[in-house]
Amino acid sequence: MVKSIVSIISVFILILSASICERLYVTKQFDELNQRVMVVYLKVDDKSAKEDDVYALQKSWLNKKERLHVFVPHADLKEIDLWLAESATLVRDEKWEDALSKLEVLLELTEQAPKYFGLSIENIF
Repeated sequence: MVKSIVSIISVFILILSASICERLYVTKQFDELNQRVMVVYLKVDDKSAKEDDVYALQKSWLNKKERLHVFVPHADLKEIDLWLAESATLVRDEKWEDALSKLEVLLELTEQAPKYFGLSIENIF
């Protein structure tokens, strides 16, 4: 009986620890991406951004995305891909206002995405 209780408690602690580590990792990745998007956003706002700035952001995102596929649904990651691709095209064409709106959406996505995967009542039910 005691072994069963100890086993259950041990598994619970293991799952809780893994959940906390996952949450910290996902949050860190999206925070870093958010900071990079903000740098590009400020450059676009100044109209000093180059297409290469967005491509560097895309490359950084692709590196992060490879590991995030383990924790985050593919559809959510694909959405960020699409917004980044549109932003690159708009910066290339120097459509600054449109690029700013796409980057604002990216900023919001990178702020909200980690909240979708946290251990909370709204995510459980």
